[in-house]
Amino acid sequence: MKFLWVLGVLVFVMCKWVNGFLELDELNVTEVSYVEEGYHGDVVQPLMVGLTLIPGAAAKGAVCLDGTPPGYHIHHGYGSGANSWLIQLEGGGWCNTVRNCNYRKTSRRGSSKFMEKEIPFVGILSNKAEENPDFFNWNRVKLRYCDGASFSGDSYYKDKNTELQFRGKRIWLAGMEELMHKGMHSAKQALLSGCSAGGLASILHCDEFAEMFPRTTKVKCLSDAGLFLDALDVSRGHTLRNMYGGIVSLQQLAKNLPRTCTSQHPHDPTSCFFPQNLIASIKTPMFILNAAYDAWQLQASLAPPSADPHGYWNECKKNHARCTPAQIQFLQDFRGQMLKAIKNFARPKQNGLFINSCFAHCQSERQDTWFSDNAPVVKNKGIALAVGDWYFDRTGVKEIDCPYPCDKSCHNLVFK
Repeated sequence: MKFLWVLGVLVFVMCKWVNGFLELDELNVTEVSYVEEGYHGDVVQPLMVGLTLIPGAAAKGAVCLDGTPPGYHIHHGYGSGANSWLIQLEGGGWCNTVRNCNYRKTSRRGSSKFMEKEIPFVGILSNKAEENPDFFNWNRVKLRYCDGASFSGDSYYKDKNTELQFRGKRIWLAGMEELMHKGMHSAKQALLSGCSAGGLASILHCDEFAEMFPRTTKVKCLSDAGLFLDALDVSRGHTLRNMYGGIVSLQQLAKNLPRTCTSQHPHDPTSCFFPQNLIASIKTPMFILNAAYDAWQLQASLAPPSADPHGYWNECKKNHARCTPAQIQFLQDFRGQMLKAIKNFARPKQNGLFINSCFAHCQSERQDTWFSDNAPVVKNKGIALAVGDWYFDRTGVKEIDCPYPCDKSCHNLVFK
């Protein structure tokens, strides 16, 4: 029975990754599966948490792409964590065309009709002290993602064949209002987190989240794998910028992006969907957790098939051990761009960093990378401890790994 349960969990995780890539078909990313290097631990049965649809959301126009109400999963805190709240914004790519957004309507990324009725709470959402030492007894919430633009749009599209609701901003607000009614209004501590597209959303909404609480509430934000760079791809093209431009235009995001950025880029709102142009101006304390060689960015924005039509990068993308010296140098340059992008952000004492030299993506959501016997470390400090030290002000955390291949603790993603 234990074997069958473990197999089921692995299938669930793999399906999440496969869905993530299939939802980005505008980048021509194909279906893949992967194994994790460096993971040898036992799988412990996680807490399964049910889906709650937000009551009254539809009346406020806070709906998924297909018009269905959005949802969330909540496990209530207790003891010392009873008045502490951790909100995780779900990730899952974006859609930048009518066709792609229409496709998402037939998946959990665009409709609550297709969302899982229960999901496992692991990693930063775990309810076990041995898996999540600092946040296990907090109120922990995952807000589901079904708008295709990192909870940022507020517009509408309709033609004779298609109807799309771009209501991510309303979903965000309805979700926060619902949680305030559930007790978050009395929070003494709060942490807004997110992974991938949710990690970008946690950056976009960080200051807004903090403003919902009294000044006496300790509020911070965590972005995991959300540092998407405005970088050239392997053909010297702008794959990700072109995609982001489509999102910003289609969903009319300019009016909802941070004004500290749009005032500086009045004719280029797309730049304000890139975290590197946002993070230094965020007032709320923030922690950036990112792999220096982010697996999603390598697969989908740096070396997608559209930028590599002859497949020169195919083997390298599947397994970093097969990269040529020239490809490794390209990736080292990408790491250099990431370190440059966080330079000003890193200066304030209130901000935290954990940049490890791994080929990974979303390290707070998985138990093996968040907190386990052989979790990734930088200078002997693991991710969960680093985030906890930063949040509770036990010590400043600005951990930046030495370049690949120095880190032997990584749980790298190797694709088949």
